[in-house]
Formats: sequence, C-alpha cells, structure tokens
Amino acid sequence: MIRKHLLRKISVTLLSAIFLLNACAGPQTGSSQASQSESTVDSSSSESSKDSDMSKDTTSAAASESSANSGQNEGSSQTESTSATQAKNEVDSTQTESNPKDSSKETSELKWWQTTNVCEIYVRSYYDTNDDGIGDLNGITEKLDYLRDSGIGAIWLTPCYKSPQADNGYDISDYYDIDETFGSMEDMDRLLVESEEKGIKIIMDLVFNHTSNQNEWFLESSSSRDNPKADWYIWRDPKPDGSAPTNWRSIFGGSAWTWCEERGQYYLHTFLEEQPDLNWENPDVRNALFDVANFWLDRGVDGFRMDAVTYIKKPEFKDGKVDGADGLSSVHNMTANTDGILDFLHEFKKEVQEGKDIFTVGEANGVSTSELPLWVGKDGVFDSLFEFTHIIIDLADDTDWSKRRQWTLKDFKGYLTQSQENTAENGWSPIFFENHDQPRCIDHYFPNTSDENMAGKIIGTLMFTLRGTPFVYQGQEIGLRNVKWNDINDYNDINTINHYKYLIEHGHSKEEAMEAVHHFSRDSARTPMQWSAEDNAGFTRGKPWLPVSDDYKTRNVAVEEEDPDSILSWYRTMADIRASHPELVDGSYEEILKDNEQIYAFIRKNDSAQAIVLLNFSEEPAEYDPSIIDGAELIISSREKDNQAGKLAPLESAVYEIK
Repeated sequence: MIRKHLLRKISVTLLSAIFLLNACAGPQTGSSQASQSESTVDSSSSESSKDSDMSKDTTSAAASESSANSGQNEGSSQTESTSATQAKNEVDSTQTESNPKDSSKETSELKWWQTTNVCEIYVRSYYDTNDDGIGDLNGITEKLDYLRDSGIGAIWLTPCYKSPQADNGYDISDYYDIDETFGSMEDMDRLLVESEEKGIKIIMDLVFNHTSNQNEWFLESSSSRDNPKADWYIWRDPKPDGSAPTNWRSIFGGSAWTWCEERGQYYLHTFLEEQPDLNWENPDVRNALFDVANFWLDRGVDGFRMDAVTYIKKPEFKDGKVDGADGLSSVHNMTANTDGILDFLHEFKKEVQEGKDIFTVGEANGVSTSELPLWVGKDGVFDSLFEFTHIIIDLADDTDWSKRRQWTLKDFKGYLTQSQENTAENGWSPIFFENHDQPRCIDHYFPNTSDENMAGKIIGTLMFTLRGTPFVYQGQEIGLRNVKWNDINDYNDINTINHYKYLIEHGHSKEEAMEAVHHFSRDSARTPMQWSAEDNAGFTRGKPWLPVSDDYKTRNVAVEEEDPDSILSWYRTMADIRASHPELVDGSYEEILKDNEQIYAFIRKNDSAQAIVLLNFSEEPAEYDPSIIDGAELIISSREKDNQAGKLAPLESAVYEIK
C-alpha cells in the first residue's frame, strides 16, 4: 500500500488531465479581505499572502490501481474506475502546504496538518446544486473559493458513502461507493482534483465501529451461524429467560441488543439497531477495514477522522449498574476505552498510516485528558484526538436531558488547560467548540443575554490562538445559533426524538422536554448553511431536508462578508493572524489569571515572540494586572475603542504581542 501511496504523490491521473483539458476547475483567484471596523491588525497580518506556493505536476499517468485491493470485491464501485489522484509534490519546508497562507521558518518542523485550519462540513446541509433539498459534493466543490478565502486548508467531510441514512450517513452499507444522495464517485473525484488545485486537503470520516444492517457483510453474517462472515459482528445468545445478553442501553436509548430470528441470537449495536457493531477481535474484519482506508488514500484523500473509535474494543459481556429509570446501564460506561483498544489502533497505524503523509484524528469520548499521551504523539495511535471534557461540560446525564450540570469559567479553563498541558511535549490537539453532534457554541457557553457577535468573536479568538489545529464547524464562522422549534415533529435527529420520548415517558411535560431539546439537540448544528437572504438562505431552490433557521435573512455569508465587524470577518482576520504570528502555531501554552472568574488568559511563546490572549467571558467590565502586557503591542481587540491596559470591556477579546 505504501508503494501505491507514493505513486499517488508523483503522478497525475488520467481523470485529472481530463478535468484540466475541459477547464472544469473553478476560478483560481481570490484573496481574503478580512477588513475590520472595531479591530486592529498589525502590518504583518494584513500582508499575509493568500496564494498557495504548491507546485503542480502536469504529467499524466495511467488509471488508478484501486481494483488491486484484496478487500475491494466487497464494494459496488470497486471496478476499474479511474482514480482522481493528483501529483502532490513536497512543498518547501518553510511553507504551509495546505493552508493558503505563508508561514515562517519557525514552523518548518511542523506537519501540514499542524499549520492549517480545518472546516468540518456536514455534507447534507452545506450547499445543494441539484435542487433536491439536500447538500451534495458538487456543492462543496462550488464553495471551495469561499473556504480558501476563509483561511481553510483542509475539509473534514462527514460520511458520504452509500447508506440507508438511518443516522444520516453514519450507517454505511458500502464503504467503496458514494451515496446517490450526495452525488457519485465522479463528483468525489472532481472534488479531490479541484480542492488539490486550491491547496485544500480532504479528510474523510471513517465509521469503523459499526456498519449499516444493510451492508453486505452484515446481511451475510446474519443469515446463519456458519457462514464465512458469521463472526464479523457481535453475536450473543440470550439469557436463560430469553432476554438480551446484558442490560446495556444504547447511546440513542433502548436496549443495545436486537434479536435476529435467522440466527436465533442477539447482535450488539452501540447506537441504532440499524448500526450493528463490528467484531474487531476477528483479524479478517480488521484487514477488511484497513483495505477500506487504503482504498480511499489511493483515491486521493489526505487523512481520516475516526468516528466513535473508543467503542471498537468490547469488554466482558456482563450486566452493568442500573443508571436510569428504564432499568438499563449505559453502553458508553460499560465499553468505552476498554483495555486492549490501543493494540487494535496500533495495528491500524501500521497498516494504514505509517510511511504516508496523512492526518488522522480520533473521536475519543471516554478518553481523559491524562490519557492523551497514550493516544497521540510519537508513540500514540493518532496524530490528534477529539476529547470532550470541555464539550460535555453541562451534560449531567446522557440519558436524561432535563438534568444540567452547573459549571464555571474556571472549570472551562481548567479542562482546556489540562488538554494543552497533556499534549505539550508529545502530541497535538484539535481545537473545536462545535461539531455535527453538539449544540452551537454561542448558546452552549454564553447566557441568552450575551451580545452574540461579541460572544462569537471570543470563541473565534480561542480557535486560532490555542495550541493545536483549529476545527471550525460550518456556520460557526457566521455565528449560527441553536434552533428552538416548538414541535418535536420538526426535528429530524433520531437521538433528539428518542431523548424527547424518554422525558415524556418519565413524567416531564412537553414544555420541559422541548426546553431540553432546544439546548442539546444535534439538529441545531445540522440546519442548512446560510449563504444569503434569498429563499431557504440560498442553500437550495428545492425544499430543504431540514428547516432553515429563522434568522437567515440577517445572519448569512453574503451579509457578513460585507460587514467588517461581523463574526465572519473576525474569523478570517484571526486566521490571518495565526498564519503570520508563528508563536500562535508552534509556541508553548501557559495559562495565567487562573483564579479569575471573568477572564480566560494565556500566553503563547516561542523563541522570537510571545502573544498574550485576554478574553472576558462575562457581561461586565473586567480588570487585570496591567503589568501582564508591559512592553506589548496590541495585535487585535474586538473593542478597540474601549481597549485600555488593565481593563477589558464586557465580552472583549484582545491579543497582544511582545517581540
């Protein structure tokens, strides 16, 4: 597989040549105009180049060798189709290969994924080009210039493989094909080609804990107890009384076991019954999954986000302590991060990652900050890891959404600092405050009374000044908010619907249940992207699969691109600042003012400069020791007119630098 990956690096495929000859690629121009009104940016930031210096090899090559993979006979699209792989010559070590910004010699030892900014795209909700009300791959291709102008150097695509869509693509029926909902393999190839031309990497979502129950692997496994794939999933006999093997509750509610009549056994599903868990103890399963990953690397993708990876190793199958009114025990508490899981993932690293210039990031709910060194870094299994202590900060009970944990700014700061410190010498963190499974960050971390523009800028400042790779979730850069629909029937997310039903069944009123939905529902992150004030926010000319948020006429890309004081302009400016101030990329992290209940403050420092970041999370003025910024120059403030040493205006973000 390494040989094939190297071939990908030095040759352009026939399909790429065809695209070039037909001038399919979009415009190559465009630069960030991250102007400001109440902001100041130093000259080194404003002069930061948007042009990629990536060289392009124009030598054509033969079609992809993708059909040579032993595991590909399992998929429907593993024919002799031509791969979209393009030449990816090594970029000069002093430049950022993926992010369209110039870098400095001080970041030359870092990998491309450490110096770029990533945008997570929920494909279904990004941009619809065929008027069916659902976002598609061609929609992403059409918006590449927007992404590049926003400082984005890599895209994480949520699953677009063939799927019955029981969980919006996280139930995969064919790992080797694109679901027609989102387009075709040809559309995927076009995206790979054009994103490469614009200096944007593609990261795909690998869902390897489970498949769809319509996957050919499961259909064969469920047909009998003695077929070749009989042991590819987690099958267990019932208890003597005929009930499920354990009392585990699935993540989405109800038993984590479903009866299969054909086998006379139960199968385990950590999530929906349509998402049966794979048996990673079987080496044939692991090899089949490694083949999937290598197929997509050969096709031209640049890395993977590993979904729900902490559940792939199963413990002893026994009942857990009842932790809910339904008499069940959380499958997460019983199975997440089981001893031995790292052995599986080191094998994945050897078979998929080693010898290749790719990026891997794991979703690691259940991994504590103290365990991060085992998971990332030189001896870890991934390049980076999503851990969720700061995300689930207010989630008191993953079964009962009516319960809310109270938290303070010191708690929030502490979680982030722990993550920063535990990866300081060996490791790297993704910096994220939203994703497709979480509420919008302005609602998550700030009271309803807060100025949403100022609150959005605080998160934007954190994104680009903490040590790690910024992961912006679509719509976050324009300040999208949680939706608060009055009727549960307006919601699509099965997890939301199940939690609502649970609350109603356990004595809560409709109003109480809907309040919990408004706070935690995943649909708040999945409403269509708001591009303009046109019908359906410019997302589609058809009927959108999910209603557009009510504020789309005033909060959208078109409006914010024209407003120098908007959240979008702030995000673009902060991306410029990160690119032009190396200490914000490779510098150390030190929290200061730890006991301050209003201000989150920290220092990023390398051998050449140090940045002081001051964020007032409160709606009141805040004071601090002005000696902290002695000799420093203000790089940017969200309240420049009110900015003064030793004081922060309500919800002010300020970044200083000492050289």
